[in-house]
Amino acid sequence: QVQLVESGGGLVQPGGSLRLSCAASGPYFSSYAMGWFRQAPGQEREFVASISKSRGITSYGESVEGRFTVSRDNAKKTTDLQMSDLRIEDTAVYYCAAGPMDSHIDSEYDYWGQGTQVTVSL
Repeated sequence: QVQLVESGGGLVQPGGSLRLSCAASGPYFSSYAMGWFRQAPGQEREFVASISKSRGITSYGESVEGRFTVSRDNAKKTTDLQMSDLRIEDTAVYYCAAGPMDSHIDSEYDYWGQGTQVTVSL
């Protein structure tokens, strides 16, 4: 079993940057693909990014492609989401998740963090 804890959320102005981190505890972190999702009030959870287990193959949601970068450090059991050129519409609670395959579908992830709030505002 994996426990996930996100950190790094906060308030940032449009055009700014923020780096989220997700720390995992428990064994076999490198055997899990990692995903990032977000959910804004009144909206469905949205895929943001994923990274595969060991080769680090990445995938991004259309709305964040070119602005966000996902990475992982298997030795430290962490995955990060570097967010640049933030927009007001990026405001949401961001979640990291662990699962057997890097997927865009939230139901294919087995473990979830508690989420961290990102607010982009003037």
